[in-house]
Amino acid sequence: MTTVKNIYDYINSVAPFDKQEEWDNSGFLIGEFRKEVKTVVISLDATKNVARFAESVSADLLLTHHPVIFNPINKIKSDSAVYSLVKSDIAVISAHTSFDVAKDGINDNLAALLQLENTRHLPDGILVAGDLRQGMSIDDFALFVAEVLDCHGLRYTDSDKIIKSVAVGGGACEDYMQSAMENADCFVTGELKYHHMLEADEVGYPVIAAGHYETENIPFLMLKNKLEKIFTDVEFIIAPRENPVLEI
Repeated sequence: MTTVKNIYDYINSVAPFDKQEEWDNSGFLIGEFRKEVKTVVISLDATKNVARFAESVSADLLLTHHPVIFNPINKIKSDSAVYSLVKSDIAVISAHTSFDVAKDGINDNLAALLQLENTRHLPDGILVAGDLRQGMSIDDFALFVAEVLDCHGLRYTDSDKIIKSVAVGGGACEDYMQSAMENADCFVTGELKYHHMLEADEVGYPVIAAGHYETENIPFLMLKNKLEKIFTDVEFIIAPRENPVLEI
C-alpha cells in the first residue's frame, strides 16, 4: 500500500524540501500523511479547474509544482481550490524551488528537452548550462525553442553571434542573467523584464523569454515517468490543462 507519506518521502529524496528558497512554500500542504494513495493527479498549478478534475477522477493526491498555498491565507472561500481539495479529501504536495534545482528537476529537464549536451549546474545553484549539437543563429535557435516547448509566441534579442552553448532557467530566472552571460552564449528562461532584455541587447547578448508556463510545464510533468516506475500500484494522471495565458 502506498501512502501520501511514501510519495512525499520520494519527492523529498530527489528534491529535498529544505533546499527551497526562504520565500517558497513547497512540501506537504493539505491532507493526511497516512492516507492510502491509489490515484495521483499531476499538474503545474493547483487551479480551481485542476481541483475539480482531481475530484472527478477520485484522486487521493494532487502533486503540483507551484504551491496551492503560497502566501498566508486569511479566509478560505467555497469557490477556492483549497476549499475544494480539503472538502474532497485530496492531499496536496507541491515541489517548487526545491525541484527547480534538483538533479533531473525543472532545469535539467528543460536542458534535456532542448537537447543540450555536456550539461552542468552553474555556480549560482539555479541555472543549468550545456552545449548545442551544432551552432545555430539566434533566429534558428528561437524557432527551435518555440517548437520544442510549444510556444505560440516568445520574445528574444537579436545577435550576430553563433550560439554554441546555452544556459537555461525555467520560470522567472531573470535575476540570474549575469550568471548566464558569464557561462553561455545564450540564455533561455520563462520571463524577462523589458529592461533586462534591453541590457542584453545593448551588449549583443541573445536572450529568449519563452514563457513561464512553457519552460516549466513539460519539465515538471516529466516526473510522472519516474513515479510510475516506483509506485506501481498507483495511477498517475496528468491534469488536462492548457496555458491560461493566450497569445496572438
